[in-house]
Amino acid sequence: MPHAKLALINASLVDPDKGTQGAGGVLVENGVIVDFGAHVTRASVGDAHVIDCGGDVVSPGLIDMRVFVGEPGAERRETIATASKAAAAGGVTTICVTPDTTPALDSTAVIDFLMRRARDNGQVRFLPVAALTKGLQGREIAEMGLLGQAGAIAFGNGRCSVRDAQVMRRALTYSTDFDALIMHVAQDADLAASGVMNEGELASRLGLAGVPPEAEAVMLDRDLRLVAMTGARYHAELVSCTLSVDAMARARREGLRVTCGVSINHLTLNENDIGDYRTFLKLMPPLRHENERMALVDALARGDIDVIVSDHCGQDVEAKRVPFAEAEPGAIGLETMLAAGLRLVHAEQISLPVLLRAMTSRPAEILGLPQGRLAKGAPADLIRFDPEEPFVVDPLKLHARCKNTPFDEARLQGVVKTTLVAGQIIHGA
Repeated sequence: MPHAKLALINASLVDPDKGTQGAGGVLVENGVIVDFGAHVTRASVGDAHVIDCGGDVVSPGLIDMRVFVGEPGAERRETIATASKAAAAGGVTTICVTPDTTPALDSTAVIDFLMRRARDNGQVRFLPVAALTKGLQGREIAEMGLLGQAGAIAFGNGRCSVRDAQVMRRALTYSTDFDALIMHVAQDADLAASGVMNEGELASRLGLAGVPPEAEAVMLDRDLRLVAMTGARYHAELVSCTLSVDAMARARREGLRVTCGVSINHLTLNENDIGDYRTFLKLMPPLRHENERMALVDALARGDIDVIVSDHCGQDVEAKRVPFAEAEPGAIGLETMLAAGLRLVHAEQISLPVLLRAMTSRPAEILGLPQGRLAKGAPADLIRFDPEEPFVVDPLKLHARCKNTPFDEARLQGVVKTTLVAGQIIHGA
């Protein structure tokens, strides 16, 4: 229910931007943060509706830069309504929608349809990532100017890398006219070929075709060279290996305007979790060796990886209850992203502010959004969660339409108790 004035008190406030954590409260009025800090107490907030957090963490709401939403065309896999409920339960208050819908988000009409559906059926904020090329075919660039005016926050090609270097160069060049952000998943289709998991000893033992890390790194190297030619803004949506992290670090040192993200799955799982051909862990890019996972965590800790995403991608039973090699890649993750990330905090591999920065203020900076910050005047998109409270992941209790979670029956810690968007409580109390 909406409250004109609301206060979250007796909380452990995390400011991801400043990297600080301390006791205090947040005062919200008319949808924005009007005050926060140790001085915000029950005695200081007047007639505000008060929520006593009992020491729980309060932070900005999470911003997920990569979420597949089935509307239009694949409502059997996910809808705006179900994705919205899953996001709210997981503390995600802003979703970037990938363009691989049916039809693709390559026209103003489809963008308008998505935005209207989000207004009618969504509780969280939905931001469309428009198609970089028409029909995601990689042959002709889309009308970026018109799509940007229609509400596109950035431009990407879904799960399909743009194979033609000349097309990619034109898209990057065109994007500079609007200072638009290009978001790309780098994978060389020829090197990846028919691979279904990480190339290596385990793939050989399981009798499965492998995808080498070079399939990602070669395409990313190409993209970064084109960025150097054009001066465009570029975001590598999913990096999964040290080759890619090193390439991004070099590009930054050269002054290129580049950022990168990593899936929560690649930070917390490795190829061994596939076990006895568990298709819920068939992902793209594939889960890598444990050494690569640890290298990604280190890169996140030192700031070489900017963003953590859920890479939420619902797949129905028919797409997953088949032999591993035939299964569709993808896993849901909106509701488990925060709790899975807290595994790294509990293991003392990263701090809580570092984890939350990669899920809040850093995505906001990259996308140019006002939310994702604990600051006066910022939108009151906030979450309250207990980072210690344990739970067992039960797929049947998840709000996503499909249940293909890689954390099926996993023991996690971190329960979201309250989610606010623009000062309104959309989950919990």
